[in-house]
Amino acid sequence: MISALVSTGRRRSFTGTPAHLLTLLAAGFACWVIYANIFVISDPLVLGILFVSGILTLLFPVIGHSPNAPDNPTILDWVLCALSLASGVFFFVNAQVISDRITLLDEFTGAQFFFGTAILLLTLEATRRTTGAGLTGIVVAFLIYNWFGYMLPPPFGHGISEFSYLLDILVFTTDGVFGVPIQVVASYVFLFVMFGTLLSKAGGGEFFFDLASAATGNSRGGPAKVAVISSGLYGTMSGSPTSDVVATGSITIPIMKRLGYSKKFAGAVEVAASTGGSAMPPIMGSAAFILAEYTGTPYRDVVYAALIPAMLYYVGVFSQVHLRAVKHDLRPYSGEIPRLSRTFALGWPYIIPIAVIIGMLWVGYSPVMTAGAGALGVVIGTALSGRTRMTPWELIQALGETTLRILPVAGACAAAGLVIGGLSMTGLGMKAANVIITLSGGDLGWTLLLAAVVTIVLGLGMPTPSAYILAAVLVGPALTKIGLPILESHMFLLYYAILSALTPPIAVAALAAAAIADEDPFVIAFEAVRLAAVGFLMPFAFLWNPAILGTGSGLEIAMACIGGIVGAGAIALSFEWVGRQQSGRLAWPIRALLVLGAAASVAPNMAISLAGIVGTAVLSTALLVRPVAVPSEELPPIDNSKNTVD
Repeated sequence: MISALVSTGRRRSFTGTPAHLLTLLAAGFACWVIYANIFVISDPLVLGILFVSGILTLLFPVIGHSPNAPDNPTILDWVLCALSLASGVFFFVNAQVISDRITLLDEFTGAQFFFGTAILLLTLEATRRTTGAGLTGIVVAFLIYNWFGYMLPPPFGHGISEFSYLLDILVFTTDGVFGVPIQVVASYVFLFVMFGTLLSKAGGGEFFFDLASAATGNSRGGPAKVAVISSGLYGTMSGSPTSDVVATGSITIPIMKRLGYSKKFAGAVEVAASTGGSAMPPIMGSAAFILAEYTGTPYRDVVYAALIPAMLYYVGVFSQVHLRAVKHDLRPYSGEIPRLSRTFALGWPYIIPIAVIIGMLWVGYSPVMTAGAGALGVVIGTALSGRTRMTPWELIQALGETTLRILPVAGACAAAGLVIGGLSMTGLGMKAANVIITLSGGDLGWTLLLAAVVTIVLGLGMPTPSAYILAAVLVGPALTKIGLPILESHMFLLYYAILSALTPPIAVAALAAAAIADEDPFVIAFEAVRLAAVGFLMPFAFLWNPAILGTGSGLEIAMACIGGIVGAGAIALSFEWVGRQQSGRLAWPIRALLVLGAAASVAPNMAISLAGIVGTAVLSTALLVRPVAVPSEELPPIDNSKNTVD
């Protein structure tokens, strides 16, 4: 059942001439996106039309209709490809006429009705192929409601009863398929993915892994710590929990297993660490760009607000990994540990583009210009060293790979645009907000708890951007109605949309790790939730104390940082510590004190915060003075005859 919801079409791998042709076409499309965003001022509708039709034209031959699709594109794939191209040409040629139409008053011509319906159906099929039946089913359900919802009684009914009305809003304006989500993907997201792809192609992923290995590889539990740090660093390039798991987990999970770490723990560490990458500045994930556009907040402010929570999330994960290593005497990394000085000596060109990104955001340039400058910084910076310099063909490959990486994101965001357009024209978003407030009785705590649960449920089996978009339009108005500031409330939703990637029963990031770890994804997901416990509490913490989001005086922010570090450590200790009690476990009253101390440490009242920090630090220190290492049943003897990772 779950596999059917998340299974996607087969991603075809071409070789020879077809592969080179696809790379050139995809690279050419990437060059057009760069030109349209940086060198000209494009009409949003025209940009959206050309972007979607171009993506769909490439998507159908590349991604098959099912996981068992044949190696070569079928006749149906080529028909859908041709229809996508024809629809794009029609909309582009008639862009001025379409822009001048009076929405809901001017009747459709036969061609407009045909190609508009084609775009709608092609978008649904692209969504099904790229994200699975889960998101597609939700979008279809909303479309059915938009079309036939007039039959429902108040308050859920509406007055729309004609398909042409629906088509006019969803396809011929910037409120539907070509709305905010696809506009963001066609600009910020595409260019930042290009930055990450170029950096990865030049060897940036290996640099980050070596950096993490040099910093923590020699310590107890080194491989798990390497996974935490490298996944967080790689997440700044990928912005996708699943991609992060596949990219870094293919290295870290086998190493952890070889050194005796359980399959469950190895997979869970990678999942928890990779999921946090979508919230890690300076790039974060595509959902963060949508948040910035949707809330009207400068992306620099979003990055600034996300910095402290992201660091505290990784403090929590790292602390639990360290305590687990102490508890079970987990072994350090057994391979060759690169020296930190040598790592920087060889990889200094990779620092240049990261510095460019941070500097451009700090000065206040737009995300589009920042991403463009960062990508240029990769090309120029890596060209300064023969070891990292890319050839012209590698640059073309990176551009082509950028377009291919965007295919699933674009499919999901185009479908999400259909949901947003339908909700805006039927008013269902505000109705859903009223239901949430009614169920919670208007109480802040219950409203936030309901919002968190609904966001996680909406995100099960979905890409993070889709999960956030659905939460923003369905749950966001409820948080606004109870008086929460828009940035704080949407950061709250963003966090739970990200965490849905590791939350059972679907946990798409755990599904990716399960294939590498050879373990049940449910087992990995539940262990990952435990490791990411700080992340689930973090949104409540930064709504309680906005200084965690960087709001307030320097002293308030400093206290929030210190309190957050102490609190994250206390939460980790409450989960992982093993003491001298007869049961071998930390007594529940002590655990409760640690949790209460963690809450007090991040209190907005500085006196309470200071008392919480001191009290929690004293209690934690007392508990850690003489911990007892417990032999782990998870650690079989290492077979020294094995010289390679299985």
